[in-house]
Amino acid sequence: MAGVTDTVFRRFIRKLGGCGLIMTEFTSADGVLRKKDQKARRYLHFYDDEHPISAQLFGSDPQVMAEAARMVEGLGFDLVDLNLGCPAKKVVKCNGGSGLLRDLPAIGRIFEAVRSAVTIPFTVKFRAGWSDDEIVCVELARMAESCGLAAVALHARTREQGYSGQARWEWIAAIKDAVKIPVVGNGDIRTPEDACAMVTQTGCDAVMIGRTAPSNPWIFRQIQQYCQEIGNSHVGPGLRPGHAEQRSAAFSGQPYDEPTEVDRYEMIRTYFQMLIEEELPDAVGKMKQFASWFSHGVPGGGALRKAIYESKSAAEILGRVEEFFEARLCGAGTLARETV
Repeated sequence: MAGVTDTVFRRFIRKLGGCGLIMTEFTSADGVLRKKDQKARRYLHFYDDEHPISAQLFGSDPQVMAEAARMVEGLGFDLVDLNLGCPAKKVVKCNGGSGLLRDLPAIGRIFEAVRSAVTIPFTVKFRAGWSDDEIVCVELARMAESCGLAAVALHARTREQGYSGQARWEWIAAIKDAVKIPVVGNGDIRTPEDACAMVTQTGCDAVMIGRTAPSNPWIFRQIQQYCQEIGNSHVGPGLRPGHAEQRSAAFSGQPYDEPTEVDRYEMIRTYFQMLIEEELPDAVGKMKQFASWFSHGVPGGGALRKAIYESKSAAEILGRVEEFFEARLCGAGTLARETV
């Protein structure tokens, strides 16, 4: 989630509700220790209202990882997390991210060095293995537990898969059966139904959401609402994606809130205003990056995206957003009705 989960997006998600633990962007441990690497240090900037928050680090040198973890603890983070999941070539070629999955002894040395360096909880996120012929997730989870890590999170794909194909949730279940520490599941959670289905099918203790969050920042609150509805009705979905008709039969009403057009307007305007207030050097780029996600589902969204892409400044972009929605909503009388 590098380039996405900066402090503005994290606080934005936190305010929408439903999200428990949040994480920083993918951050190089080597970069953290280089005094001139301002980008890495910017990745680790956070505010008091972001707690609980975990610092997500990657690297291959145990001592560098340990020193970076000490710095993270000194900055006030609640947890430190080792990322062994990123499949990007430029990271993998340096033995970072999922590049380390072919060297479990090296991972073990990192586990031991970091665990002995900090007192805050230490967690790890990893993929099932390098390929279908090199599945190491259960062995890796057991090693994490024996080294004193607080929890493990599995993205249920291999490095070779990248983000293609379907996540293999059975690997999450296998890890849950193998260790006693909390297990977090990740992969193919696009709806609240998916989140509850993952828990039902795997027994995992929590779910982690990445790519769905920018396109639907309400997903965390919707999951919370859906889980409460299930608790009230004693209905467990146990479903994979594509079973909407079974969900409809289980509930007499809408089990979670769907955002209205006014909600989408307020969401886009709020996030863009937060970017401007933070005075980020890449605020304009961020706005254009998020425009395609945030305008998903907005009638006439193509015209809005075009207006945003053609704008030259953050203030101009915000103005275009306000003009677009006010023309639509005020013309239909919707804005006045829903904001009274």
